[in-house]
Amino acid sequence: MSKADKIKARAPRGFADRNPADLAATERMLAAIRESYELYGFEGVETPFVEYTDSLGKFLPDQDRPNEGVFSFQDDDEQWLSLRYDLTAPLARYVAENFDALPKPYRSYRSGWVFRNEKPGPGRFRQFMQFDADTVGAASVAADAEICMMAADTMERLGLRGQYVIKVNNRKILDGLMEAIDLGGDDKAAQRLIVLRALDKFDRLGEAGVRALLGEKRVDESGDVTQGAGLLDWQIDRLIWFVTLRSGTGAGALVPETRNNFNPLLEISGHQEPMDMLSAMDAAYGSESQSLKGSQTFSSGIQELKEIGNILASAGYDTKVMMDPSVVRGLEYYTGPVYEAELTFQVQDEDGRPVRFGSVGGGGRYDGLVGRFRSEPVPATGFSIGVSRLLSALQMVKSPIVSGSEKPGPVVVLVMDKDQIAAYQRMVSALRQAGIRAELYLGSSGMKAQMKYADKRQSPCVIIQGSNERERGEVEIKDLIEGAKAAQAIASNEEWKAARPAQFSVAEAKLVEAVREVLARHFPSHFG
Repeated sequence: MSKADKIKARAPRGFADRNPADLAATERMLAAIRESYELYGFEGVETPFVEYTDSLGKFLPDQDRPNEGVFSFQDDDEQWLSLRYDLTAPLARYVAENFDALPKPYRSYRSGWVFRNEKPGPGRFRQFMQFDADTVGAASVAADAEICMMAADTMERLGLRGQYVIKVNNRKILDGLMEAIDLGGDDKAAQRLIVLRALDKFDRLGEAGVRALLGEKRVDESGDVTQGAGLLDWQIDRLIWFVTLRSGTGAGALVPETRNNFNPLLEISGHQEPMDMLSAMDAAYGSESQSLKGSQTFSSGIQELKEIGNILASAGYDTKVMMDPSVVRGLEYYTGPVYEAELTFQVQDEDGRPVRFGSVGGGGRYDGLVGRFRSEPVPATGFSIGVSRLLSALQMVKSPIVSGSEKPGPVVVLVMDKDQIAAYQRMVSALRQAGIRAELYLGSSGMKAQMKYADKRQSPCVIIQGSNERERGEVEIKDLIEGAKAAQAIASNEEWKAARPAQFSVAEAKLVEAVREVLARHFPSHFG
């Protein structure tokens, strides 16, 4: 092929390669999450990457892309298939298909890749990994409270103590508020969905961006236009006020971050000072005002949050979990309590401004999802961790989970005489049988290039045997780690040659023993 005809090597937009260090760190993090989930009695299950499109349903928060945010294709039998966009919808199908054989409530965890046909951007990928835990068949909000406790315990196990908060809200409260601002009824379902998706972007877009999405349209920095919900100013004011409330930990203080002309909860309750969030919501519900009076949906949401709060307080988690109306969750299938795990330490945004790291996981109750496949209702709730985002956070705070001691690279046996490949391979096999990572250099380069290769492989040592060593029944072991240290202390090339640092001879029969001693010196946690 001519140079002009060669294919350009490039990864698709929104997809990323991962190096060995990332893979190792991810595996350690997944192991810690798995231990936390299993401590709560959850057991693993795996579903396929591909599902029938109608089984997945249309619940994505961004539907302005082809196939409504899903990668889909048609099978040879003309059935539409899609790559899964989360791990919850496939679980609903799995439970419905195996319903009679599964214990109820059914506790399971799953980890794996999911795919979204969305516009990629910084930190926003089309393929990413999630790690979920779900309880199916439990209608009590005790199951939701337990999920919140497990989320907190998982953050603790990952070394994030004091750097996270689990935030809880209830979709029913927001549904009740939307009823009060004339967004109730089946005829407003599409508009409500746009509102939910807009509010879920508050942390990313800020108040101005969300106001634009709740209004006529939003134009982003690139000039792309997203059509809004078309709400009136008074409706937008009430929604913005509600989702910018913040509580303290547990049942903490209700503090509006953005004060508008309409402060229903504070004004109705007669309190102008910060007050207990749930009490304020109760006051709003009990008022004669038209805002939330008589909304059974709102009342039910308040009661469920109270029950969750009581359970958390009793179990000693009230300082780790806070009630927060800003938690919306963009997926349409949530029906009750919703929650997020947010990291509270600061990082810099694209403009260099300090911001909180933000959410690394979330979930909620989805009582209608399994019921799509069955005649009877099947309650369910669950929590999902964004693996890549959480890994990035753990690397920032240097969590021991991801910054722990790495395994050494392989010991490399150099090839000095190409007619002795079998003898070199015998050494490699002896090392492997002793549980030591080892490889034979399989390239065609000389000694110098082979040493460079070993450095790139992060080899702790190399094995050298030329004709002279073979005649003596010996091998040379070059400790590359000690050699690198010594090189920094030796001033001249003559000194280096004279010292031959960290290189010694041993009988070939003692090869494994000598290599193990080198590894134990540098990697005591693995070989000590």
